Amino acid sequence: MITTDFVPGSPCWLDLGAPDVEAAAAFYQAVFDWQAAPYGEQESGGYSLFRLDGRVVGAVGPLTEGGARSAWTIYFNTPDADATVKAVEQAGGSVRTQPAEVASNEGRFAQLTDPQGAQFAVWEPGRYPGLEAADGPGSLGWIELYTTDSKAAQSFYGTVFGWTTQDMPLPGNGGGVYTLVTPADCGQERMHGGIMAVPDMFEAGGKPYWHPVFGTADCDATVARVRDNGGGVSMGPETAVGVGRLAVCTDPSGAEFVILTPESAG
Repeated sequence: MITTDFVPGSPCWLDLGAPDVEAAAAFYQAVFDWQAAPYGEQESGGYSLFRLDGRVVGAVGPLTEGGARSAWTIYFNTPDADATVKAVEQAGGSVRTQPAEVASNEGRFAQLTDPQGAQFAVWEPGRYPGLEAADGPGSLGWIELYTTDSKAAQSFYGTVFGWTTQDMPLPGNGGGVYTLVTPADCGQERMHGGIMAVPDMFEAGGKPYWHPVFGTADCDATVARVRDNGGGVSMGPETAVGVGRLAVCTDPSGAEFVILTPESAG
């Protein structure tokens, strides 16, 4: 469960890099009823915050790295961005953006890449802790890493953040293993995501990646909104026993996300 009571290593923020910020804002407003507003005094087309019922659930900004594709970036809480960057490098990861301060003591962030190529970021909070809503319809409820090597990823993130893991066999013959991850020194109620090896997905040269799972009260209705507004659906909607009804979607620029109506809410 993702909460706004952040602890080291827990997801605390996410933002979307988009080729057209205004178009992305219009899509997510239509799908989730998010309202976008520029951060600070920026002009239209810059970094904007997404709000749902007045609470921040994420952000969107222009693509800033050469050759970058549109994608969601997950940020993990850290009490010391510099120490986390050092741990990432020592564990075989790389640094795309060194720790930098946001505004006047809002916090510090760094953009990073794990050894398999999945991109993520960290947030050292100052005055601003992170997301204001989570684990409900229209907000972040889970994160997933699709990677080429689950064991290597578990080792890397365990070294950097101290996550604990729990393997869960997937149904069917040769269904693979889904690894649940929890912040250090936390109980299972703080479990926040999963890691799965899907090497076949990357044979054409793609890179492993994290994607967000957003809650919805009605998966099928949200899928219809995705399609009606130019997005795509690569899987589902389908019902996963013990999980809920879900679909894997992409926005019009190709950024992937999952929508889920939890079983308890179905």
